[in-house]
Amino acid sequence: MNSRFDIEQLEDATETLRAIAHPIRITIIDLLSKEEKCSVTQIHEALKIEQAIASHHLRILKGKKIVKVSREGKNSFYSLANPAYQEVVKIVLAN
Repeated sequence: MNSRFDIEQLEDATETLRAIAHPIRITIIDLLSKEEKCSVTQIHEALKIEQAIASHHLRILKGKKIVKVSREGKNSFYSLANPAYQEVVKIVLAN
């Protein structure tokens, strides 16, 4: 394949898109694009899902560096690692 991307870069991009491609994770990204930061409790309450489910999806997003975590005392707060992920969600939801 003649491309300006190497195969590792393409595979990483595919895995990032795969991580985003879930209704709950899209909703989390959308929520974090509107809020500066949210705790797991705030996310699970806003999405009306169990805390364990929210934590599971946040772990996936964190693993692909879509969200980042900051600690404040005993609390962990999640935010978008890159605001451009908000644009990806906007494009996907526009179709």
